[in-house]
Amino acid sequence: MSGDAIARARSYGVGVRFADLGAWGEAELRSEYDPAIPEIRLNRRVAERMSARERDEFVALAVGHELYHHREAIGEIAVVRDRAEREAAACDFARSLSSQERS
Repeated sequence: MSGDAIARARSYGVGVRFADLGAWGEAELRSEYDPAIPEIRLNRRVAERMSARERDEFVALAVGHELYHHREAIGEIAVVRDRAEREAAACDFARSLSSQERS
């Protein structure tokens, strides 16, 4: 499942790697997208606490989420102005990709 998400990101020319994204206290930064490279960084601190199965799902959903933001950055989809709505749309996109990969 996560391999499909990574392959999809690579098809867009987006790199994917684990990185230490720092401590965020009560909040948890799971991933980030850097349009300048373009690259998706997955938080190593989060992944290290997961079982292999949980990590596979984490990678698939995080890559799908950040891939939504890449699609915004390249003009493939319109940017939703409201941040909360934009993040919800990215989560919905990631879940739809993940369910397609399981089918």
